[in-house]
Amino acid sequence: MTIITLTQPRSVAAEAYRTLRTNIEFSTVDALLHTLLVTSAASVDGKSEVVANLAVAMADGERPVILVDADLRRPMQHTLFSLPNEVGLTNLFRDDAAFHAPPLYAIPNTSLKVLTSGALPPIPSQLLSSKKMEQVIAHLCTLADLVIFDAPPLVTVNDASLLASKIDGVLLVVKANGTKRDHVKAAKERLAKVNARLVGAVLTNAQVDKALQYN
Repeated sequence: MTIITLTQPRSVAAEAYRTLRTNIEFSTVDALLHTLLVTSAASVDGKSEVVANLAVAMADGERPVILVDADLRRPMQHTLFSLPNEVGLTNLFRDDAAFHAPPLYAIPNTSLKVLTSGALPPIPSQLLSSKKMEQVIAHLCTLADLVIFDAPPLVTVNDASLLASKIDGVLLVVKANGTKRDHVKAAKERLAKVNARLVGAVLTNAQVDKALQYN
């Protein structure tokens, strides 16, 4: 897995992420997003890589952005960004010092900071559904213009649904020739049950038309 918006910023794929950024910004112009949750229907959809690349695209400038790894079952952001993960999101629940000064890692040449997952809790859903989580979200929003959350798949566990109810908007990742249609339907239904605001979907693994490339 690669953060192509960092390694190949002039590539077609990187440009696609910048287009996704623009589409999200225009689709929410009447109700600006301060928090965005990115999830998927199933675990095969390449969700975490999409989150990382989108976060870099969103932070392409002076806009402060925080990426939070809220996948407390299979966190990937520390691996993607080559960061340590001894402390992270879970520390904010039990350590007042960490809550007031979150252990954020600045990503060079961007205005992005990453909050890794930290030690994994025995029951992630208890943390994500708690009042403390609402306080964590509110505090992170004071530190950045946009806070993006990487959440677990919707169909396999309930974590993302619980967190989505606290977030301004949700982006659903779907893999072409990979995600089952009934899984996408089930994911949308779960979001609807918690009154989550689905701002759109992003299709991964799609074939690129070489005729559309422009260098």
